[in-house]
Amino acid sequence: MASLLFLSFSLLIMISTTLTYATSTATSTTIKISLSPFPHHPSSDLYQILNNLAASSVARARHLKHRNSKTNTTSSLLKTPLFPHNYGGYTISLSFGTPPQTLTFVMDTGSSLSWFPCTSRYICSQCAFPNVDPAKIPIFSPKLSSSTKLLGCKNLKCSWLFGPDVESRCRDCEPTSKNCTQTCPPYLIQYGLGSTGGLLLVENLVFPQKTFQDFLVGCSIVSNRQPAGIAGFGRSAESLPSQLGLKKFSYCLVSRRLDDTGVSSNMLLETGSGSGDAKTPGLTYTPFYKKQFASSPVLKEFYYVTLRKILVGDKHVKVPYSFLVPGSDGNGGTIVDSGSTFTFMERPVFELVSKEFQKQMGNYSRAREVEKISGLAPCFNISGHKSIKVPELIFRFKGGAEMALPLANYFSFVGDDKVVCLMVVTDNVVGQGVRGGPAIILGNFQQQNYYIEFDLANERFGFAKQTCI
Repeated sequence: MASLLFLSFSLLIMISTTLTYATSTATSTTIKISLSPFPHHPSSDLYQILNNLAASSVARARHLKHRNSKTNTTSSLLKTPLFPHNYGGYTISLSFGTPPQTLTFVMDTGSSLSWFPCTSRYICSQCAFPNVDPAKIPIFSPKLSSSTKLLGCKNLKCSWLFGPDVESRCRDCEPTSKNCTQTCPPYLIQYGLGSTGGLLLVENLVFPQKTFQDFLVGCSIVSNRQPAGIAGFGRSAESLPSQLGLKKFSYCLVSRRLDDTGVSSNMLLETGSGSGDAKTPGLTYTPFYKKQFASSPVLKEFYYVTLRKILVGDKHVKVPYSFLVPGSDGNGGTIVDSGSTFTFMERPVFELVSKEFQKQMGNYSRAREVEKISGLAPCFNISGHKSIKVPELIFRFKGGAEMALPLANYFSFVGDDKVVCLMVVTDNVVGQGVRGGPAIILGNFQQQNYYIEFDLANERFGFAKQTCI
């Protein structure tokens, strides 16, 4: 990581001289975007792919859990395609600059800064994934855009990432100067198993229906295991929903069986003033958890929901309250995260759920060897059985909203038709494991074929089962 940091800062200094410096300075639209999964794993071995996905889900959980830091209105939608890939995530295409340059981004509700691979000097290490040539990763070229501007150190948007005291780092500026040309400090961001670093820009974000000027975006010069940019849909000021002033955004994730097939669904972004409280027909809602975390303000970036009960079949799994509801220290609770593949549960929660599945599926033998090589557990050998019976997995939320997962969203055949595994992960450390931060992270595998809505204006999370193509 030290070498990455040194390399990134060296390149950032070199590249900053080529960009223009920027100083700081009710209509409604709906945007539609295509959403698709993104290829991630270099192995064609199914067990290795699953092991990598399980490991990346746990690594991301560690990262998320230990972060450093009523009016009637007319509204319209911005729609964009959403594509699935065996990367473990889903991608959208966004266009930046004048004239627009279109790039692929992983849609991530667990982080806020949007960034793209940037300039001809871009380097991505460990990025030899399926369908990805590290030497040919599409990049944004600032010199080809007439609207590209480097973010100034005294621009308010610089403090979104570096805090209100960032001006103390503007050493080349007089305290009373309004014409400081020093740039905002470089960023370096960790994403579980990957990372990226670069300089902050303000640039035009262009949709067919509307252009958003002075959008804060990262120009990444170096990355590790991040072959595409990130579209940050978290809750911080620098996120795409915050900068666009979205009232709500929604998506429907197609089945992972369609990874890398070119099949996509749509993501909808609704802008506009007013908070109209009308609910989308057919959806059930649960409120976002609203309490603040004084000791961990970074957790405010996540979409917390209150999970009341977990049921396996008709059995209520008695999870301790401290795991279901966040404490004042920010530990516990449930977040919704499109950037995690498999749902993560802290070990004490996972063991309760796992043991209940083992109890109710006791007539099937455990496939220990598959568990070892896939990173998933429990797995069951079902060979010789004409039919199998798997208990339901149900999440019951505050307000009565109930997510009864389709079987394919939590159990899957692994390797062949003889073994099925629970597609939920935990840390492999016995005892405390990954403590701190959210105890449960609802990943995108469990969100397949659900219409998901983040109603930001009314602070609620809605969902309904739906075939997404």
